[in-house]
Amino acid sequence: MKRLIINCLNLCLVICIGIGLGGCVTTKLPTASVSPWEKVQLETSANPLDIAFSDASHGFLVGTNRLILETNDGGKTWSERQLELPDEENFRLISIDFSGDEGWIVGQPGLVMHTNDSGKNWTRLVIGSQLPGEPFLISTLGKDSAELATTAGAVYQTTNAGTTWEGKVNDASGGIRDLRRDSNGSYISVSSLGNFFATLEPGQEVWEPHQRASSKRVQTIGYKPEGGLWMLSRGAEIRFNKDSSDIEEWTRPIIPITNGYNYLDMAWDPNNNIWLAGGNGTLLVSDDGGDSWKVDPVGDKQPSNLIRILFKPGSEQGVNKGFVLGERGTLLRWAG
Repeated sequence: MKRLIINCLNLCLVICIGIGLGGCVTTKLPTASVSPWEKVQLETSANPLDIAFSDASHGFLVGTNRLILETNDGGKTWSERQLELPDEENFRLISIDFSGDEGWIVGQPGLVMHTNDSGKNWTRLVIGSQLPGEPFLISTLGKDSAELATTAGAVYQTTNAGTTWEGKVNDASGGIRDLRRDSNGSYISVSSLGNFFATLEPGQEVWEPHQRASSKRVQTIGYKPEGGLWMLSRGAEIRFNKDSSDIEEWTRPIIPITNGYNYLDMAWDPNNNIWLAGGNGTLLVSDDGGDSWKVDPVGDKQPSNLIRILFKPGSEQGVNKGFVLGERGTLLRWAG
């Protein structure tokens, strides 16, 4: 009888602990009554990866399977555009950037293209076979000038429309899973395994590694609008850099919802609301700095992993440009 009582007490204890732990896990969030996003129908099953505009109305969308689409109405509608590339080559167009008429596209494997007439004509450039890694991110700096970063963390700059490239980094040897550039020329990257991240400030020639904030592997990392960093880790964890002057100090993890999917990107909209995108149509918004979150009703209906959120500077009739990119031709446009 004594053993039975002890077993019953142990069972009750386990149940109580389970209930207590369960109360710390959020599986449901309120749904916002309205959404600032609208679905844009794309006639493709490829994955959109990046968007850039040459002016308020005209821009391009690029992605997997040589995907390149063009818009002349600020992103409301898109039409297929062809690049002069051999049919047997299947490129993943991963990054595009414009500054006025000057524009660049990079893709994998080994593709760099340049335009100086807003994309009416594109010139394919020959890059060296010894380039460390594959092209990953392109940034337009001015006329005939751009900065190219690769999957090995190499950074190159050209000032003559890609005729020659000057290496800016001396230790391009590690693989990366994500890399971002701030407007001041700083870079931040996540290692291919997600076990650390690294920073590169203007003028530095060597990446500076940093330990991740917890045992959870880093998914992606980026810059906050007001300075400092944000970090998304496996297990749907969010952290913010406590002090922009101390890159090693992070907040405790924020886990808005546990639905079995990781967060893949974060961005701030023109109203300073924070947006989170992730697997299986996960699109969340916070209007209080991350203390509370709501489900976006348009994003929630998308049968796709939402992989990137972009807000573009400039406006069209007072409305800032914003897009959510998802797999299998999924595209949401910011309607404000």
